[in-house]
Amino acid sequence: MANLAQPLHCAYVLAVPDAEATARWWQTMFGFERWLEPQGWVFVRRGACDLRLGSCPDALAPHETGDHNYFGVVLVDAIDALFEEARARGLSSLAPPQDQPWGMREMIVQTPDGHRLVFAQQMHADVEES
Repeated sequence: MANLAQPLHCAYVLAVPDAEATARWWQTMFGFERWLEPQGWVFVRRGACDLRLGSCPDALAPHETGDHNYFGVVLVDAIDALFEEARARGLSSLAPPQDQPWGMREMIVQTPDGHRLVFAQQMHADVEES
């Protein structure tokens, strides 16, 4: 992959209605690559970020759980570059990159399945990651 913003680390498993369709969205919006397709699953990754998407058509949609719909935070090294890249691919984010009082610059995206994810970059070297 070219010198674009790279996730530093994440690994998530998501139940989605259609793993194939969700994988295509991650490929289109964020340049993830497929790396494994066991029956009923599609695994995609970009850099050190690994998403394991399982087809679960009968699972509750995120908006039906009564929760916030967030499944994680992906730390990246260049949040603004990632945002511009995804926006050029057609992403409509819930919140563009914004500085947060906890020392992170964050953007929020929502998948077509309704899951929400925060991409974040540490703003200052003196702020510890938890």
